[in-house]
Amino acid sequence: MNIKSFALAGSMLFAVVGASGVFASEAEDRISAKLSNAVPGLQVTSVRESEAKGLYEVQSNNGETIYTTADGTYVLTGDLLKITDNGIANVTEASRATQRLARMSQYGGKGVIAYPANGEEKAVIDVFTDIDCPYCRKLHDEVGQLNDYGITVNYYAFPRSGPETPSFKKYVSVWCSSDQQAAMDDAKGGKTIKSKTCDNPVAEQYRLGSQVGVTGTPAILLEDGNMIRGYVPARSLAEGLGLL
Repeated sequence: MNIKSFALAGSMLFAVVGASGVFASEAEDRISAKLSNAVPGLQVTSVRESEAKGLYEVQSNNGETIYTTADGTYVLTGDLLKITDNGIANVTEASRATQRLARMSQYGGKGVIAYPANGEEKAVIDVFTDIDCPYCRKLHDEVGQLNDYGITVNYYAFPRSGPETPSFKKYVSVWCSSDQQAAMDDAKGGKTIKSKTCDNPVAEQYRLGSQVGVTGTPAILLEDGNMIRGYVPARSLAEGLGLL
């Protein structure tokens, strides 16, 4: 191929790639606008082509993943599954895990109440918790055991009843205590703790939980971005993490 032919081929390739990018961008803009207009209050945070041909993956401010056609007319909710040589893979959950990691990294762990591993730290779990949730209390009873397994437990606030409720105010009081761990232990044990207020991250962590898809407590977020919804015995959790 001579230089002139090579240049022509290169310009044609650039035109094709460039056009593809424009078409993708137009589809993303169209989908975002159509969904935002159709669902009041919905804020589309990202739109991208799904690995399933013809579908676009949409992330929103409520943490939900939905799929649409390129024109935004047809909408699918629920998990997208893929048949592989190793069985059925959950494409949507894998995407959620990636999104969660990005959100958590952006937040940066501000204001967590941490229970560090005893000795060598082998794993870290982020737990969105409610002071009054029975299964949160059951998990809290085993935090010492988790620490002995080498697992650091970071608590994030997620009072299920929402802002300005008794559970929310209890978490604020715990966070504002001079000894957060002792106050958390007492509150989780059903003891009355002194009411306190201060600048705190409880509301921000509650919003973060909603953004990463927390719908109930406890919600245990693993280091790979996967989420365990509900109580898991300490030993089972350690086994699942490959520590036993």
